[in-house]
Amino acid sequence: MKSTTKLVALAALICAPSAWAAPVFTTFEAVSLGAAGLTPTVDAFRAAISGPRREINWDGVPDARADPNALPADFFNATSPRGVVFSTPGTGFLVSANAGLPTPTLFGFGSDFAAFSAQRLFTAVDSNITDVRFYEPGTLNPATTSAFGVVFTDVEVADLTQLEFFDAADVLIYSRYVQPGGNQGFSFLGATVNDGSVGRVRITAGLNTISANGQLGNPNDDVVVMDDFIYAEPTRTHDVPEPSGLALAGLTLMGALIGSLRRRGKSVRQSDDTFNMRP
Repeated sequence: MKSTTKLVALAALICAPSAWAAPVFTTFEAVSLGAAGLTPTVDAFRAAISGPRREINWDGVPDARADPNALPADFFNATSPRGVVFSTPGTGFLVSANAGLPTPTLFGFGSDFAAFSAQRLFTAVDSNITDVRFYEPGTLNPATTSAFGVVFTDVEVADLTQLEFFDAADVLIYSRYVQPGGNQGFSFLGATVNDGSVGRVRITAGLNTISANGQLGNPNDDVVVMDDFIYAEPTRTHDVPEPSGLALAGLTLMGALIGSLRRRGKSVRQSDDTFNMRP
């Protein structure tokens, strides 16, 4: 009986995905008062991405989709297909205006923000939260990525701005706070993942909010906005993944074990019948 129990435990261990594969994250982070000081870490993150990567620096967004006009949440999957769709508890998204336009640059906060890659920045409106979901570029097929990173500007308070990574089942698998880079400074946080994938990233940018150009949600809390997004090419997810070789081995072992237990049970019943036939 003890050997049977051990076999059942072994088969269950082999068949359980969490028993052999947990996501392993490698973090890349840096702060700098200038773009040049942040670039080596950003480049190292780019180099760590295996396979194709995507980048959004906001500078190609047309004026008609920039401040004071809203950026459509699916702009970078429908208009410029890069496999991401945004959502927020707020009222929408803004990309800052370029110099020479009627709307002031940097959301009207030129003494707080700076551009890592000139000259547009990005923010949610009336919220400090941006959710990024991944799709097979140009389609509505859900996808996952193996790396994601963001350049922030004006992170002044610790333990407020953060990235949270969720898997395809929307389970939180990694989170980390962004290091403060100071007023008009830059902060970068990115992570690559092995033995796992990311279906959604939640970005919490500071504690304050931007309501419109030059208008904050309140005059006190830290306000943070974003520049470059860098991530691995989103790849399509499947509802029923292919079983790995180890999982197949576990299923085979489980099948053999069930067959053995059935034969053993039949043998026991036959012995009992024989015993009961005795006078």
